[in-house]
Amino acid sequence: MTIDAVGSVSTAAANATETAAASMYATTPVRTPKQTLDSEAFMSLLVAQLRNQDPSSPMDTNQMIAQTTQLAMMEKLTALSTTADENFSLQMRTAAAALVGQSVTYTDAAGTSITGIATAVSYAGPVPQVTVGTATVALDAISGVTAPTG
Repeated sequence: MTIDAVGSVSTAAANATETAAASMYATTPVRTPKQTLDSEAFMSLLVAQLRNQDPSSPMDTNQMIAQTTQLAMMEKLTALSTTADENFSLQMRTAAAALVGQSVTYTDAAGTSITGIATAVSYAGPVPQVTVGTATVALDAISGVTAPTG
C-alpha cells in the first residue's frame, strides 16, 4: 500500500526547518563553575554525604560536629575578610582626602617624575584618583608628599 503526500514541502523550507531545529537543540546553556566553596555548597555536600551513608555504619557524630564547626569558621573568616577589605578601602579614601592641598610627586607613563598640588580626589573607582594639576593619578602611583611651599 502506497501513501501519497498530502502536500509538498519545498526542499529549501525543509532544510530551513531542520537547521532551525538543529540549532535550537545544539546550543547548551553555559554553566560557569564556582571558584569558591561557600556555605551553600558545603551544606549540599554534607546533606549528600548523610543521604548516601551506609546505614550499617553511620557517620560519626564527632565528624559531623567537626564539619559543622569548620563551616562556622569558614563563614566567620569570610566575614572577617570582608571587614578587612572595607577597612582598607576606608583607609585609602582617608589617605587620599588628606592629600588635597599637599604637594605630591608621581611618575607618569613616560617615566618622568612630576610634582604638583593635589586639588581634588575622586572615589569613583576601586582606587581613589587624585587630581594633580590637569592629570588624574591613582593613589597608589603617588611616590611622595611634601608640605606646599608658599
